[in-house]
Amino acid sequence: MFSVHLREIPRTISFRTGLMFLGLFGFSFLALFGYIYWQTAVYLTAEADTALYRQVENRSQQTPELRELEIRKHDAQDADARFPHALFDANGAYLAGAIHELPIFTTYDKPGEFRWERQDGRHRPVRFMVHRYEDGKTLLVAQDMHDIREFDELLVNALISGGCLLLIVGLIGAVGLGYSARRRLATLTTSIKKIIEGDLSGRLPTRGNRDDIDRVANVVNTMLDELERLMSEVKGVCDDIAHDLRTPLTRLIAGLERAQRREDDYASTIDAALIEARSLLQTFRALLRISEIEDSARRSNFSDIDLNLIGADAAEFFEPLAEERGMLLTFTPAPAPALLRGDAQLLFDALCNLLDNAIKFSPDNAHIQVAVVATAEGPGLSVRDNGPGIPEPEREAVFRRLYRSESSRHTPGNGLGLSMVAAVARLHDMTLQVHDAQPGCQIQLLSTVH
Repeated sequence: MFSVHLREIPRTISFRTGLMFLGLFGFSFLALFGYIYWQTAVYLTAEADTALYRQVENRSQQTPELRELEIRKHDAQDADARFPHALFDANGAYLAGAIHELPIFTTYDKPGEFRWERQDGRHRPVRFMVHRYEDGKTLLVAQDMHDIREFDELLVNALISGGCLLLIVGLIGAVGLGYSARRRLATLTTSIKKIIEGDLSGRLPTRGNRDDIDRVANVVNTMLDELERLMSEVKGVCDDIAHDLRTPLTRLIAGLERAQRREDDYASTIDAALIEARSLLQTFRALLRISEIEDSARRSNFSDIDLNLIGADAAEFFEPLAEERGMLLTFTPAPAPALLRGDAQLLFDALCNLLDNAIKFSPDNAHIQVAVVATAEGPGLSVRDNGPGIPEPEREAVFRRLYRSESSRHTPGNGLGLSMVAAVARLHDMTLQVHDAQPGCQIQLLSTVH
């Protein structure tokens, strides 16, 4: 188990991304709520002003005597003074109504606001309008705005509480994201440290949800697979070089020492030494070619090729050798052009290596089948024989450089043919599959990317 310190969380990308979205949502929330508040306040004020204009119009249609009478009656009926009216003479003296003093105003017939100190001692926000009649009297109509102001205050409090809740939830979410990301990165870091310490079999853990970290981990794991394979091949090559090249070098030294003792045997000794030297040189040339192929130096020569043509050329090339041993070599092309992007010469050489092995290790009068196969990923090549086959424990090892099984150690060759085929397969993003043909062996060179 491992722990994540709080001071490490703000440095994570997930936490900073969470804060960025928190700021974005917070700004959007304030903008939306502010717009709603502004529209609501404007609407309620406009409704109040409309009611004031309507009241002035209704009072203006009454006679002066009826108007004063109705204002007194309205004052008695409106006990809470929700819509107070008042009437003043030409000098501004109070005549009737709930409000006994004219508020300060700038112009007639224009809404305004003031705080009205009622007789019960309470202060109420009031929106009013003043209208002057031809006889000099002044009418004051008003509306208590206390409920509207309380509603405005409720909206503001909702904005503040909602903003605080958004901030708290957003911060908790950002911390949670940062903590989760930090824990996952700590797991990856632990795995990487183990790999650095020498455990090349270790891999970065994935969750299977194909997120960004999973995709990076899969790429790194693929790289580690290739690195482990290369390290294994290097170790295997060193072991196989020490094992397989020791014999020809020993024969070469023994022959030279024998020639040194026997002066009359120079010619045959030199011929044998040349044969051994050429065999060694051929082995090192094959190793260099495999290295060149694995370095992807020939990808620049890739073009669209038809595997049907390559299969036909390879079968035709080995047909005389098969006939010498009484073998039947058949070729089955694909019904349609088997197009693949690659290097025609390298694929031809790879198929030739497979056919050479099939003829070399199959008994006389055997049947060797070459075919172009089609899969969902793309076309491929198949070589099948009815020889001794490859034991299942050795099906991975045979592609290692200079590897030779005990049953084939005395057969001519250097153990690099299938290694070259494997290198060509990797260069073309193809896989090599070895199957039991019962009897014999079937090797398929299949595409992995369509």
